Amino acid sequence: MVTLTAVLRPLASQLHRQLVRRAGGHQGNGRPGVQPHGLLQQICAVPDFSPAVTLRDLPAVKLHPMWQGPLVVPGGDRQSPIDIVVRKSVFDSELKPLVTDYDPQTCQQIWNNGYSFLVEYDDTTDKSTLKGGPLQDKFRLCQFHFHWGESNAWGSEHTVDRRLFPAELHLVHWNSDKYSLFEEAVMEDNGLAVIGVFLKVGRRHEGLQKLVDALPAIRHKGSVVEFTRFDPACLLPTNTEDYWTYHGSLTTPPLTESVTWIVMKQHIEVSHDQLAVFRSLLFTSAEEEVQKSMVNNFRVQQPLCGRSVRSSFTPFLQEAPSTEDDKHTH
Repeated sequence: MVTLTAVLRPLASQLHRQLVRRAGGHQGNGRPGVQPHGLLQQICAVPDFSPAVTLRDLPAVKLHPMWQGPLVVPGGDRQSPIDIVVRKSVFDSELKPLVTDYDPQTCQQIWNNGYSFLVEYDDTTDKSTLKGGPLQDKFRLCQFHFHWGESNAWGSEHTVDRRLFPAELHLVHWNSDKYSLFEEAVMEDNGLAVIGVFLKVGRRHEGLQKLVDALPAIRHKGSVVEFTRFDPACLLPTNTEDYWTYHGSLTTPPLTESVTWIVMKQHIEVSHDQLAVFRSLLFTSAEEEVQKSMVNNFRVQQPLCGRSVRSSFTPFLQEAPSTEDDKHTH
C-alpha cells in the first residue's frame, strides 16, 4: 500500500521559490499574449482510482523539488488536500446544485509554469462564472490545471477513503462579488472556489483532445501559447449535483486558506495516451542541461484538524466512486 505523506513530503522547497515569483518573459509562439496572473501560477490544487493503493505505499516516488524540504505554512489548520472519508462526510440538504456559466471566448492561453500547465481565462468581467453549491457569491473562472502521477496508480491530490486517481483537475475561481482582483481574493477569506474533478483511465475524452493536441507547444517551462475558444464545461462530469465541500487552502505556495473546495463525486474518463501527453511535458526550461519530466506534481495529504466535510448527497444511499475497470488504470 502507498501513502501520500511519504510520497509528497520530498516535493516542497524549490517549488516554493519558483511559484512565488511573478511571471517573467515567456517563450512560446512569439505572440505577446496576456501575462499570466502573478499569484495565479501558485495554485495547484487532484492519482488513478485504485482500492489497493494509498499514498503511504509510494515511498520511492520522486516528487517535485518544491516538496523536498520544509515549507512554512501561514496559519496551518485548514490546509489542503485531504482524504475524504465518505462515511464521515456530513449530508447537508441546504447545499444547492452548482451553476456554471462559462464563455469559451474568454479562453486565452496555455502556460507551462514549471509545475503544471495552466489554461488561463479573461477574468476582467463576469463572462465565465460559478455560482450555487455551497457558495453565496459569484465567482469568476481564471484558470484550470491538472495534477498527475508518473503512473496510473497515483497522481491526484485529494483521495476518497484513501483511494487514489491518476490525475485531478482543478478549476480555479475567485469571488468577484467581494473582491476586485484575483490577487486580492487569493489572500482573503472566502476568496476562492476550486472545483476538483478526478480523472480515471478509460475511454478517450473527446473534449479534452483539443487541449492535449496543443500541449507539445508548451513542453518546456516558461512556454506560453495562444489557446482560444475552449469550453471548460466539457471537463465536468455529467453529474455535478453530487459533491463534497470543505474549507481549505491552495496546495502550492502561498498555501493561503482562502479556498472553498468543491470535489465532484463522479470522475471523468481519459485515455492512457492522453495522460501520456501530460507526462511528456517538462519541469525544466529548454536551456537547462538536465531535462526533468513533469510528473508527480501533487502535494501530500494534510490533516483535517476538526474540519467537517459536507456532502450534497447521502453517503449511505449512494456509493462512493466506482472501482470497476481498474484494469484500465495500470
